[in-house]
Amino acid sequence: MAGRPRSFDRDAALAVAVEQFWRAGYEETSVATLTAAMGLTPPSLYAAFGDKRRLFEEAAALYFQRTCEAVDHATALPTAREAVARVLADTARAHTDPATPAGCLMLTEPRLEAQRDVLRRRLQDRLDQGVRDHDLPPTTNTDHLARFLVAVLRGMSGSARDGGTVEDLQGIADAAMAAVPAPPDDRVADRS
Repeated sequence: MAGRPRSFDRDAALAVAVEQFWRAGYEETSVATLTAAMGLTPPSLYAAFGDKRRLFEEAAALYFQRTCEAVDHATALPTAREAVARVLADTARAHTDPATPAGCLMLTEPRLEAQRDVLRRRLQDRLDQGVRDHDLPPTTNTDHLARFLVAVLRGMSGSARDGGTVEDLQGIADAAMAAVPAPPDDRVADRS
């Protein structure tokens, strides 16, 4: 038994890695920081997760899965405007939650461009559905609007990292909602 690595909870260690990368980013997070936070020796980290890059990829995938679950929940709301409002409000709360690092790993980490593009496509799909469902005008440029919304989300993350409060971020969200078109007149009349 001597020399055998101590068993550890891999999921718990991965959650710690997520937080370390979220707090400081890939470049600023050292293997020494990771091993100290995770309670592992470097050989144990390498045996369990491979190198720092592979650990980051696994941590980022876990973080992204959770983000997608929240976005999917929001985009299931009845209208595109409700869906966008929920994504923005959830973002304001999540980015300022004192239980987690400020901001968003996916929105601020340069290495996660592909994940941001998936988020943009999910938002655009929901906006496209809003056009099909007539709760957004047929002239809505859903590509531009989805790109704008991702830019707003990234700005909210940066604001949170700079010390912005939930109220500050909700103010940004409220201002961004002005860019989401109101339903066409015939849809408003149908709801009366």
